[in-house]
Amino acid sequence: MRIVIRTIIVIALLWIGLLLSGYGVLIGSHENAAGMGLQCQYLTARNVTTAQFIHTNSGIIGVSDCPVLRKSKEVIDTGN
Repeated sequence: MRIVIRTIIVIALLWIGLLLSGYGVLIGSHENAAGMGLQCQYLTARNVTTAQFIHTNSGIIGVSDCPVLRKSKEVIDTGN
């Protein structure tokens, strides 16, 4: 029972951290546009967002993989 309660507390703290910071965690990605585009999906505290990146395997132009964390445009607490 302790493990379940601790797990719930940790998940709640992580969710609050994501809510206040505005970051999202990568939950999925796939290539599109004949392999030249990369579509990444991020789970934020409010919803799931999608980001489009130019993709090359070398990473010289664009990105080779999706970033694990990404700052969302919409933040609930701006610090003002």
